[in-house]
Amino acid sequence: MNQLFQQVRILDPIERRDRVVDILVIDGVIQEVSDNTQLPTDLETIPGQQLILAPGLVDLYSHSGTPGHEERETLTSLLKAARAGGFVSVNILPDTLPALDRASSIISLDREYHQLAAQIPNCPQLGYWGALTLGVEGAAMTELAELATTNITGWADGRAIANPALIRRLLEYLQPFDLPIGLYALDRQLRGQGLARAGAAALKYGLPVDPVSSETAALAAIIEIVADIATPVHLMRISTRRGVELIAAAKQRGIPITASTTWLHLIANTSDLATYDPNFKLTPPLGTADDQIALIEGIKTGVLDAIAIDHHAYTYEEKTVAFGEAPAGAIGLELALPLLWQQLVVTGKLAAIELWAALSSKPAQCLHQSPPTQLILFDPYESWLVTPTSLNSLGRNTPWLGREIIGRVNDLNNSQLI
Repeated sequence: MNQLFQQVRILDPIERRDRVVDILVIDGVIQEVSDNTQLPTDLETIPGQQLILAPGLVDLYSHSGTPGHEERETLTSLLKAARAGGFVSVNILPDTLPALDRASSIISLDREYHQLAAQIPNCPQLGYWGALTLGVEGAAMTELAELATTNITGWADGRAIANPALIRRLLEYLQPFDLPIGLYALDRQLRGQGLARAGAAALKYGLPVDPVSSETAALAAIIEIVADIATPVHLMRISTRRGVELIAAAKQRGIPITASTTWLHLIANTSDLATYDPNFKLTPPLGTADDQIALIEGIKTGVLDAIAIDHHAYTYEEKTVAFGEAPAGAIGLELALPLLWQQLVVTGKLAAIELWAALSSKPAQCLHQSPPTQLILFDPYESWLVTPTSLNSLGRNTPWLGREIIGRVNDLNNSQLI
């Protein structure tokens, strides 16, 4: 069926264009309608005044239950959740069981992915971060050159590496390779048993505090090592105002870094811990309200290059425990776009094009990849109830379970714009 979408809003983060046009879809190929466009006779006309047509989203890093924890998330449920959320590419961290620290593990998982991709319509691309250290334990380097022979996205443990000397050796060894390197800045000794970012809210709720320095001390060390070695690095999960300031200063010095925060750190802060909902327990913990403002401003100014989802599914039993005993992490692939749109774009904190760039073209740039060409259709006014049956992910660990949210992605069959 040929379709004409009337007055659709197009977001183009590469050209920085935000405009309203008529769109014609013929056999999956999309073109703008002009005065001389020949319209087919078998045409379905669809009012598009509330629809947004834009490039698909790219997730920098998330967690897969496959292999080893399929009770949390299968590869099928992960891919379907990503597709439902508008993601055309998702890149998984190597903290699987076993870890993705050997070429054979990457090849095996990639084979499974391609078998599934043939069965899942409009299946997102799946990328793999190869582990920097064996078992992602931060102690001994993996066979990095061997991993480079596979189709890895780049290298990252997704966990903090405590030894600065090891970080330096890794950056020296990986300098000849043109692949991203992701590092997470955290000093575990400074964090101690902290559960909430230090501030008035943490004290009010009686939660052990995690000081800002647990992020910034490790971040400052990584930045200085990168300045010394000059190997480009992507800094993951920035969560504090001071972290944003350090990155801004490093970029002004010309140090080759990019950085990301996660979607939940942009729309929630320590005040949301008042209910002790274990689904708000994250690593790093939610920042203060001041941190949240700085992170949003960091996305707006480009100090923070991209927004990651860091989707991490857990079983109901794992998360339905006391806040301090729950594992850290929440799902987000299906929820991030509508909630970010409502809380940042609708409120005027970010322009639509700024949010879309941080979720689409800029993550691709951080991964040294071309921007996505597949398009998605987003309805920012469609409401839906977040329930176990409405979610594709097996994980139910989200604070929005049982709540209505506004905004949903419609399927466009991986159409391309001409």
